[in-house]
Amino acid sequence: MATAITEPARRIATRERLIFALDVPDLKGARELVTRLGDSVLFYKIGLELATSRHYFELLDWLLERDKKVFTDLKLYDIPATVSAAVRQLSRSGASFLTVHGDRAIMEAAAAAKGDQLKILVVTVLTSIAPQDLAEMGVGLTVEELVLKRARQAAASGCDGVIASGLEAAPLRAALGPKSLIVTPGIRPADGARSDDQRRVVTPTLAFRSGADHIVVGRPIRDAADPYAAATAIQEEIAGVFG
Repeated sequence: MATAITEPARRIATRERLIFALDVPDLKGARELVTRLGDSVLFYKIGLELATSRHYFELLDWLLERDKKVFTDLKLYDIPATVSAAVRQLSRSGASFLTVHGDRAIMEAAAAAKGDQLKILVVTVLTSIAPQDLAEMGVGLTVEELVLKRARQAAASGCDGVIASGLEAAPLRAALGPKSLIVTPGIRPADGARSDDQRRVVTPTLAFRSGADHIVVGRPIRDAADPYAAATAIQEEIAGVFG
């Protein structure tokens, strides 16, 4: 397991390494949770649940107005021309990250349209997928092999990084070097918190020691009795890793 922290990783503001998954059904609930979290979270992921509401970009603008960074987790997957057009639209939104799925042509289309601010992250293998799931899908690779294959395609296509479990972060960092971003979901604090439908999970410390640049945390904060305290505890753990 890798233990070194790369130089590009050190240049990321420590308190921006925690990305909170704002997985709630509506604008009112999202705003209330962001207000409750206050200064404990600076970076928010807004994904498909809120994308199916009528207020996705209203929330995005509201977060930016409060000096928060935004990760648009939309997992775009379509023909390259359509993905290119969608990425070009998102590049004007002020978001920092955007996820895409798919083959090399889709990755290249997204990278070409992203502009200067938006960073494209390629989804490798969802953290809800276990090795037996790949076998059932007819994929003749291990999870790690598939993650590395997609990550190398992402880097070659001009994308900025990948979404991957902390279990694959160390081999990814070794394969990709220091420049590519590794953003790790499936994070569970080392306090016995349940994994739910996340099946390939790690602690915040293990993710960063393995080479991750950011972690995405949802339920352990959102469902805590005191979300502010839960987020603050994770921020303190991250500060302990990076000093």
